[in-house]
Amino acid sequence: MPVPRLENASTPAPSPWQANANLQWAATLAVCASALVTVRPLGTSGWALATALLLPLNCLLLLARHLPARFLPDRVATVWLTVAALASAALIASAEEGTAYLFAFFLAGHAGLRLRTRPAATIAALISTLSVLVLVTGFGPGDHRTTPWIVGLTTGLPVLIGMVNRSQRQAVISTLEAARSAERAAQAEARSALLAERARIARDVHDVLAHSLAGVNMQLELADALLETGDLERVRAANAKAHSLVKDSLQQAQWTVHALREDVLPLTDTLTAMLDSSGHHDVLTITGEAREVPAAVVQNLLRIAQESLTNAARHAPGGPVHVELDHRPQHVRLRVTNAPATRAVTNGTGSGMGLVGMRERVALLRGTITAGPVTEGPDAGGWRVEAEVPA
Repeated sequence: MPVPRLENASTPAPSPWQANANLQWAATLAVCASALVTVRPLGTSGWALATALLLPLNCLLLLARHLPARFLPDRVATVWLTVAALASAALIASAEEGTAYLFAFFLAGHAGLRLRTRPAATIAALISTLSVLVLVTGFGPGDHRTTPWIVGLTTGLPVLIGMVNRSQRQAVISTLEAARSAERAAQAEARSALLAERARIARDVHDVLAHSLAGVNMQLELADALLETGDLERVRAANAKAHSLVKDSLQQAQWTVHALREDVLPLTDTLTAMLDSSGHHDVLTITGEAREVPAAVVQNLLRIAQESLTNAARHAPGGPVHVELDHRPQHVRLRVTNAPATRAVTNGTGSGMGLVGMRERVALLRGTITAGPVTEGPDAGGWRVEAEVPA
């Protein structure tokens, strides 16, 4: 199943003071342009010189809020905004007219957005206090009667707006980070499912190809060896057996396709057909009340039965096989038992992954499996595989 992806999921979340960059740039440039046009006096001596120096300084301090956060960590930002508070109050004092007070408003708002609550409130109080003192005492050349002291008092209020914006943006960033974390978790889960599916396909390919080709190879080797003895009857028998194995392999390939496509197979009917095709007729014993079981249980039990029958044909040719299917209230138990060989065993090599694959299948179903020699009873000397899985 495809996993939804977030754009730029791997990039860090933006800092609160970096959001709405275009709008912030527009506001900064507007304040600077307005001050350059309206703030007076500008000259080379006295208060005019002070204004001429403080005006570009305030513009630079306000422009500094657009620097990346890595250049302005919290401590540096606190010092910068404190200096800006002093410079904005000084500009209000030195200017006779104009919009010098806008620097104080914007710097206070940015302090609320950029800094934590305590330093932001401290800087806002500093800006308000200095601005009120300038306007109340009439410090500087300007006629401050045209600018009431209440304006100076309110210069620190934008810090509250900055704090609200910071909280909102941090909430949005937290939501985005949570979504990114959920995406990463979904991707990890999808990858785990993909690896599990690859392992399942590998087991199915092993069941169909490794065993079938090993059996065909043994019969062809036998036929090749018999050709040197001139025993044509046995050569024909080995050749016929190889053809039979190929036919069985095609049937097993069909089962594998069903399993890979997640088709739900009837357990009893398919198991009976499997036994008949392998030459074991009327060897299935069913106990308990048969019922529909999950597709995963059906697929894996059929693969375990297939593996067991293939091993019996390879290691105990001619030996009788008995299969028991026991339906219990909470579990299904499959037992495959083969008696000792009645014909000569042809040497051959398997992949060595058969029992491992069976154990993996049962582990995926949270069941149990035992496999080992039969030590007593009519099948003593044979081999038994017993798997029990929840169903």
